[in-house]
Amino acid sequence: MKTQHEINQQQYQDKSKSYLNSTVHAKGIEFEKMQGFIQKHQLKHVLDLGCGGGHVSYQIAPFAEQVTAYDLTAEMVQLVVEQAKQKKLNNIVGQQGAAEQLEFEDDHFDGVISRYSAHHWQNIRQAMSEIFRVVKPSGKVILVDILGTQQPILDTFFQSIESIRDPSHVRNYSLTEWTNFAEYAGFQIETIEKQHLNLDFQSWVGRMQTPSFAIETIRYLQQKASDQVRNYYQIQDDGSFRSEVMYLVLSKSS
Repeated sequence: MKTQHEINQQQYQDKSKSYLNSTVHAKGIEFEKMQGFIQKHQLKHVLDLGCGGGHVSYQIAPFAEQVTAYDLTAEMVQLVVEQAKQKKLNNIVGQQGAAEQLEFEDDHFDGVISRYSAHHWQNIRQAMSEIFRVVKPSGKVILVDILGTQQPILDTFFQSIESIRDPSHVRNYSLTEWTNFAEYAGFQIETIEKQHLNLDFQSWVGRMQTPSFAIETIRYLQQKASDQVRNYYQIQDDGSFRSEVMYLVLSKSS
């Protein structure tokens, strides 16, 4: 029997270059926000949790003393470390591990940033508890992820196509769920912002190497979706669509 962690590792073990070269992952208005935030709060040691292709690490490294690129997939971590050397970002270090079991001491980091990773975590509450543990008192956390919704017809559609495209997908959580997770873990919510992400269908399935039969199933669901679903996700004729993204800033009281 496979665990969710094993499914995640299998899905991503040969896709590090795809995520490194992904425009969706390499660009985003949130990077400038992160850079300014790190400077403002003088976050010296930052954890890039679920680093993937390492885009957060590359963007914030010039503004921090040390960045730890951390991912469940060892191949992703190795890629980021190699890319950091090529980019002469000597303050990036790598470590492999799960979000639910962070191999760091209590109060270790000034800040934690996680971008487009949380929807893969096996146990979101445990992961949030671990983040709280490893952040210093008065430390900061930035979470960026695609949002789910509390409207069943919209949510069922979106979770379905995500899982068909990528079996390692667990869930895109709603903003209400996220605020509950944060407060349950002990965080104070500082900032909640929404932004949008336009997803090109061919790139979206291409970087996951989604098989043709799964692509056909996703396209079938898109074509049969109600007007409410099609309008909400702005589904185009070629399958491209738009999703909501959360930019959430949390703090740990001193």
